[in-house]
Amino acid sequence: MLNAPAADQLLYKMMTVDNLLLSIRDGYLHFNRVDHYTDFPGADPNDGVQLPRDLSGNEGVRFEKAPEFSAADYYARSRSRTYACCFSVENSEFIWANYANGCNKGKVCIVFEFGKLRETLNGILQAENTALLYNGARCRQIFNINYGTVSYVDWESHQGNIPYLPNPLAYTYLKGKAFADEKELRVSLSALGMGHFATADSRTMEFPPSLQMGFDFRAAMANGTIRQILRSSDCDGAFLQTELAKIGIAPSPGSDAPQQGPALPKIGE
Repeated sequence: MLNAPAADQLLYKMMTVDNLLLSIRDGYLHFNRVDHYTDFPGADPNDGVQLPRDLSGNEGVRFEKAPEFSAADYYARSRSRTYACCFSVENSEFIWANYANGCNKGKVCIVFEFGKLRETLNGILQAENTALLYNGARCRQIFNINYGTVSYVDWESHQGNIPYLPNPLAYTYLKGKAFADEKELRVSLSALGMGHFATADSRTMEFPPSLQMGFDFRAAMANGTIRQILRSSDCDGAFLQTELAKIGIAPSPGSDAPQQGPALPKIGE
């Protein structure tokens, strides 16, 4: 259903230097709940929401055994249980200007290879010992993972619920044309939008504004999942290399030249 690029497509993820170092040390990729993208200027308040022309039709569809619950309710609940980690398929001036601002140490762009990233993340979720940690309790893993490029549509006039109601993921991968410069690919984690989830001691599970998925940056750098780390012109390169060295990461010899600004060489094992 989703549009995915070729396996060798490079993906570009902007991060502040502070967030990069924290993510490496603690070993995670950060996912935001799609209805909570309001923490930076220009964020899309309609991320994952039902299209305006779909809403009345969705509200009119009811479940036979739960007539008080509409398809619109289902989509809204699905949205509140869906998380995204966002990348761009282009190393553009737009992403450098608009993302990862506000850190006095500057920003970096992590360059991933899509096919290897997908293989790594799929392997993490399929591992027999994978679990969801909720308030310190180990729970069954409830999320599905998906990958796709975002489609940019005329937000006010586009209709997605004809002739059939869409999969709730369809809304996760639609945005207005005003955001087309993002050239976004997103990885989504989504839980079923029906019923409620509970822990073993019968506590109803709440879905926080963000979550962390375990990810070994060192291994990803060693096996080529992460191809390069680029840095902004105002990045404190000496600080970055010193901090990376403290956690056992150093530039690999003969690394490629960056595409954007003065950059940290390609990172190796």
